[in-house]
Order: sequence, then C-alpha cells, then structure tokens
Amino acid sequence: MPQVTFTPNLQRHLACPPRAVPGRTVAAALHAVFADNPLLRGYVLDDQGQLRRHVTIFIDGKMIYDRAHLTDPVREESEVFVVQALSGG
Repeated sequence: MPQVTFTPNLQRHLACPPRAVPGRTVAAALHAVFADNPLLRGYVLDDQGQLRRHVTIFIDGKMIYDRAHLTDPVREESEVFVVQALSGG
C-alpha cells in the first residue's frame, strides 16, 4: 500500500503519523487518511476539495500535476509526501 507522510510542521498541529493506506490515486490515498483523521482534511484541502495553495504533494519525489482533482496515480510501493509551505521572517 502507498505510504502517506505529512511534513513535521503539520504534525505539530495534528497527530498525523506516516500511514500505509489503500488507494490508486492521490485522492483515494488521502481519503483513506482523512477517514481516520477528519480534522487533517482542512489543513490539506480547501472547501472545494482541492489542494490548498500552500500545500504541495510529492509522489516518489515528484510533484503532482493535478492539484484540483488529485488524480495522479500512486503505486502499491509509492511514497506520498504532503508538504505545507512555511512563511514568515
């Protein structure tokens, strides 16, 4: 199953340890994570279900293309890394 990992700055706000979840797309993998941790959804997706502007997702080290529908495919052995950008000075 794909392994979904969240950046440490997200883990400061919510418990979201790395998880192996079922799914053949980014959307399906995230849906599996959000089923157990619904509060995490609001940090990652906006009200339309699209990736928030300050969040990026990498699959096996490559940034996803479909930020709106999250249809990028994931393989059984894929590593999905969810990164929240930091700002400030």
